[in-house]
Amino acid sequence: MADVKIWEDKMIERKKSNSFRKFIKEIGSRYPLVFSKNNGMLSRYPKTDRIKGVIKTADFDAQADSLTTNGLDLDDSVSFFELFGRLMKKTDMPSMYSFWGNENADFADTVGASKNIYLSSVVIINCENVLYSSNVKDGSTNVLNSVMVLEDSNNVYNCFGVKTWFNIFYSNYIYNCSDIRFSANLNGCKDCIFCTDLENQSYCIENKQFEKDEYMKQKAEILKNKKEFLQYYMKVRQYDGKNVACTNSEGNFLMNCENVQDGHLSFNVKDGRNIVLAFSREPNERFYDVFCAGRSTDMYGVSVAWTFSSKVFNSFAIQNSSNIYYGFFLSDCSYCLGCIGLKNKQFCILNKQYSQEDWYEEAGKIFAQMDKEGTLGDCFPGSINPFYFNDTMAYLVDDTFNKEEVGKEWYLRRDNEITTDIPANADVIQAKDLDKFQRFSFKGEREIDPEIMKKVIKDDTWDLYKIVKMEYDFLMRYGLPLPEIHWLDRIKLWFKFK
Repeated sequence: MADVKIWEDKMIERKKSNSFRKFIKEIGSRYPLVFSKNNGMLSRYPKTDRIKGVIKTADFDAQADSLTTNGLDLDDSVSFFELFGRLMKKTDMPSMYSFWGNENADFADTVGASKNIYLSSVVIINCENVLYSSNVKDGSTNVLNSVMVLEDSNNVYNCFGVKTWFNIFYSNYIYNCSDIRFSANLNGCKDCIFCTDLENQSYCIENKQFEKDEYMKQKAEILKNKKEFLQYYMKVRQYDGKNVACTNSEGNFLMNCENVQDGHLSFNVKDGRNIVLAFSREPNERFYDVFCAGRSTDMYGVSVAWTFSSKVFNSFAIQNSSNIYYGFFLSDCSYCLGCIGLKNKQFCILNKQYSQEDWYEEAGKIFAQMDKEGTLGDCFPGSINPFYFNDTMAYLVDDTFNKEEVGKEWYLRRDNEITTDIPANADVIQAKDLDKFQRFSFKGEREIDPEIMKKVIKDDTWDLYKIVKMEYDFLMRYGLPLPEIHWLDRIKLWFKFK
């Protein structure tokens, strides 16, 4: 029986030599952030002939047992990537990816064991009330317009990198803090505004400490300037995240990492390179070209994998699985090559079942042919990527990818405006006119006219967005101004790694 380790080693070496930009292009472009209307549903997939179509998540899960009866036969005259593209065209994909039981989360992607999640992605384990956000985990609640919010964080708005505690607004890289605004790189702080690089401080403005009463007085005056909030936040963006408790590691906002190079917003990782949003309370080891993963080991060219998976190569949406090569949406599987949507399966190739001995023989042939072609270890080519490149994490992390560059590699691109949740014949207003809907009352309290929830707002780039009730209630509760730019552009503000 042939051994695949020789091929695994070659794939690992390929991943270890990738540039950060190539990693972002190949792996980040498989992580969609904008949803499309497809087959009467809101979907992670735009309309494209690169997949058969989209179906409800429950229907996708229900078909898992039957998928091996509809697998593809091998064909030595056709490249592996061409065969995989054919499998995509004969397999219905889930409109959204959902698991572990959710409540009111039909309009969000990659959600597990969470409640009240809307237009967000990767929200996992007991999270609640999450809007326009990504990578929210482990009991975090009331999170809006934010990325990487972890471990029981609560009441977080327009933030990037928050781990533990509550009431964090327009801030980046905040750890064990509460009541923080327009600040960056704080650890163990409370009641701080316009502060950077502080530890265990309270009642500070621009890094200067005040008596509590004076701080509260100045805070009240600062927070009256609602029109300046976005500009205040723009100043916060200039700061990179500092690393915490790391050894021999380089990157941006790493925590408890060892031997990690080019890592960003990740923690508990030992040995890796080219990593973004990889974290879990449990340790993770040997992560190379990984975008959003945790509770796993030996990840190579992976996006969205967790729950004690290991030896996963060039795959997406994998949980509790091992020895996975070029797979999508696999759960509790092992030794699967080029498979989509399987659960509790072993020794499958292109969704077709094989004996253990035959699997090793055929997998070895495929890997040998890919090695001969020079594609072994490469990620899927742009020609079978079903997402709009500029609607994925790839473009958010690095917006220097232009239309011509991605077009040459056959990636798709969206050129029209975003209208994800916009009804037909909506009453559209301009973002510059939002002040007509927000004012101070006679009591001096900030008010937002609830009529704004009946409007559609067009920002300066002509993208359309709405104010939904979850957002309206949050803005009112914390005295925040109406957002002036589309929710995707708010996320784009954060992803600027130097």
